[in-house]
Amino acid sequence: MLPSSESNYQPVKDSQTKLDQFLVCGLGSLGQHCVAVLKEYGAVVNAIDQEQPQHLEIPNLLSLLENLFIGDCRQSSVLEQANISRCRTVLLVTSNERVNIEAAFAARLLNPQVRLVVRSDKQNLNELLSQTLGNFIAFEPNQISASGFALAALGDDNLGYFQLEERQFRVVKRQIKISDNWANKWHIHELNTLYRRVLNYANDSSPLPKEFHQWEPEATLNPGDTIIYIEVTEQLKSLKQIATVRKYNWQQLWQEIVLGRTWKNLKNKIAYLLRTFSRYQSLRVAIICGITVLFLWCFGTIIYILNYPESNIIEAFYAIAVLLLGGYGDVFGGVNFKTPPEQAENMPGWLRLFSLALTVTGIGFVGVLYALLTDALLSSRFQFFNNYQPSIPQKDHVVLIGLNRVGQRVAALLQEFKQPVVGISSTALNADFINKIPLIIDNITDALDKVNLANSKSVVVVTDDDMENLEIALMAYAKSPKTRVVIRTYDRYFRDNVARLFPYAQVICTSAISAEVFAAAAFGENILSLFNFDTQTILVVEYMIEAGDTLNGLLLAEVAYGYGVVPILYQSLRRSPVKFMPADHTQLSIGDRLIVLANSHSLQRIERGEMFPRNWQVQIEKVLAQDAIFDGANEISIISGCNIGVARELMHNLPAPLPVALYKQQALLLVRRLSKLRVTAYLKPFIQDTN
Repeated sequence: MLPSSESNYQPVKDSQTKLDQFLVCGLGSLGQHCVAVLKEYGAVVNAIDQEQPQHLEIPNLLSLLENLFIGDCRQSSVLEQANISRCRTVLLVTSNERVNIEAAFAARLLNPQVRLVVRSDKQNLNELLSQTLGNFIAFEPNQISASGFALAALGDDNLGYFQLEERQFRVVKRQIKISDNWANKWHIHELNTLYRRVLNYANDSSPLPKEFHQWEPEATLNPGDTIIYIEVTEQLKSLKQIATVRKYNWQQLWQEIVLGRTWKNLKNKIAYLLRTFSRYQSLRVAIICGITVLFLWCFGTIIYILNYPESNIIEAFYAIAVLLLGGYGDVFGGVNFKTPPEQAENMPGWLRLFSLALTVTGIGFVGVLYALLTDALLSSRFQFFNNYQPSIPQKDHVVLIGLNRVGQRVAALLQEFKQPVVGISSTALNADFINKIPLIIDNITDALDKVNLANSKSVVVVTDDDMENLEIALMAYAKSPKTRVVIRTYDRYFRDNVARLFPYAQVICTSAISAEVFAAAAFGENILSLFNFDTQTILVVEYMIEAGDTLNGLLLAEVAYGYGVVPILYQSLRRSPVKFMPADHTQLSIGDRLIVLANSHSLQRIERGEMFPRNWQVQIEKVLAQDAIFDGANEISIISGCNIGVARELMHNLPAPLPVALYKQQALLLVRRLSKLRVTAYLKPFIQDTN
């Protein structure tokens, strides 16, 4: 029986009245990491668990909690003791989904306004509860972390994929080579376009920065440099979407089909089908036979109608069908030399010979179709009884060890990426998963010798035991040092230690990744996707600007450089067009929609309203043309956000410094724009007037 009495309440420290508290229900691995991340936000955190935590993955966990309550989080009395009425958010992250859902009901009854962040993978139920309860969001840690393992397994230059507004976004890591067309020509800021944004940059002698925008925008790309950027590619639309959504007329639709991407896509589909047919000889033979029989059927019907106009087309159609199925004698009434049928007496000889040819040809082609159909049925039956499995890939495949829920999800994602994969499990699997991928059920050590490990692309180890994962990874590396190793763990300190001791391994902490998503959702952020970026997790976060938000009224330049995020989508109102990679001078207002890339530290700064200081100032020297005074003032007002009147007065009293401080990237952009308008300006450090 679960404890629920007041005697089970254990205060960790004296609690003061708080109006903005967070409650974590369940102090397992995920719950402990959620507490740690919430404290990084500066939140006041209480917790409920059924018993005093025995295994602390966060060593100072108890000191991070304002209060710890021992009891059943589904019971109203326990939730009331935990000050549910004063909570901003309740995170229900126990390992039991039923408990989480029942506790969500109890919390909603006690506090109709509290935000509910629930651990659950019941997608349909979660959607229904979100509509019914309101202010409800649910995540499943296995699904959150699976994409990270799948992308790490690919091991190429693509760090992340996600989709927004029917557009595909791709995060790319690229090392500049001597032959690269960007080498020795392009400055970093020149790579930013309407469809691309630079996320990180480092020269060949320095590591990648830990935050966005921590590089010199004027630096030139040289061979050996590393650059990470995000780009957007348009997703192809179907003909139905083109015709209905965009409302083309027929001429425009024809131009789209013939000249546009749709026609190119159709050609690619046809080429793919041809390649598919070339690999399956039986299918090719069946199609040829079928087309031939159909042609003879139609052609024979026409010949009979032309020679016997008074006959019924239906009768001719069925007569040819009988001939093709070997019914020559049926059509001609048991023909013999002594008693020829009446209908054969007046028939031309060539037509009777043609009918005989139809019968012989039909017997041959229809017989082939029967044989192919029989072969297919027997093959499928033998495969079913013999438990047929796909063959093990020979090279460039992923070896997936541990086919639990995370492993099966990773396998499904790798198949979506068209990546060959082979699975290894030491225990039997459910019938639904068998035959989906090549599979070896055996001792892990013996199985590694059967998967062509030396020619594999990567080894992903995702069993439920951290130490077993490490042991298997070390064995795999010893057998194939060139193969990339990806390890699953639940403890972020274990992750950090392993990553430092074994730099060839990529270690992903499931609980740490999931906790960042749960914590961000606890503050009301809408998490759309995530990916791993240089040992840290980058979240794709959607904001709807409201009154009192720390983002309200800011320029996107201030949001990006002040909080360390990358805006990738902006929409003024829900009905207005979406802008990808929006301009820095865009100003946010109430009702706007903004999607950014951010790490946990960036989200914490946005929540607290703590911006990086503006340390640069633009000194404007002179104008080289009279019309530059007007245009220069407009540009200053747009980029810096200062009042247009102040900007015009400044341009009439040169030389003078811009009276507002800017971020370096913002100031450099202003200098470049002014230079194009024939206004001389340069950067200088901002010195705040203390008088």
